[in-house]
Amino acid sequence: MDIETVELDVLMKGYLHDHVNHYYQCVVCQASYYEGEVYPVDHRLLLAEKAVEHHVRNSHTNYFETLLFDEANHNRLTAKQKEVMQLMYHQANDKEMAKQLEVSTSTVRHQRFTLREKAKQAKHFLAVYNLMMAKQDHDVATTDQMVPIHAHAKMVDERYLTTEKEREQTLKTAFISLNPLKLKQLPKKEKKKIIVLAKIIEQLDPTKRYSEIELNERLMMIFDDVATIRRYLIGYGFMERTKDGSAYWVNV
Repeated sequence: MDIETVELDVLMKGYLHDHVNHYYQCVVCQASYYEGEVYPVDHRLLLAEKAVEHHVRNSHTNYFETLLFDEANHNRLTAKQKEVMQLMYHQANDKEMAKQLEVSTSTVRHQRFTLREKAKQAKHFLAVYNLMMAKQDHDVATTDQMVPIHAHAKMVDERYLTTEKEREQTLKTAFISLNPLKLKQLPKKEKKKIIVLAKIIEQLDPTKRYSEIELNERLMMIFDDVATIRRYLIGYGFMERTKDGSAYWVNV
């Protein structure tokens, strides 16, 4: 999921409501449920919102832990903090937590305090950041806005700092055609390479697991050096694959 474009309440619920296209969608796997349709679930008939709620609860058994252990670059919780939060979520008391973590109860209480402080800092930062972005959206031309960094980007640095204007210019020079997508050449500069890869990944189905042959066929429609494109898609975190290379999928 692209956490930058997902509202906090949506992230907490696990699904979004697209008011324009009239559907509810799971933020984890993008399963969609359309308004006005009825879905058979466990011998019951559910409307779209109830159906997606059931989906989040049952298809992603513990949505809290899905978020807690998300390996995206924005999750900066330490392993110890994740462990403490997992125990707190399951309502373990201080003594139980101390025993499982093999620490003193005072250490557990300190961890609780640290997490509360972290939450207050995050709330304050989010308020300030949102006010800043609202002002920027009002005052700054769209072409000067920054392109969002994809959720599974690896080793985030200046290569990912790109404006919309830079993105548009790179797409214009790197591709022969944008519809259908045809790549002229893969740029040498890593910054431009990331822009091109981000465009290519839009052509793949985020809900599908591709065999290597299927992925190669899809990429061949865009550029003839499929091995290079495939390698960079994995290397920059746009895709994952099994160790034996039998399956590839888009990181969402």
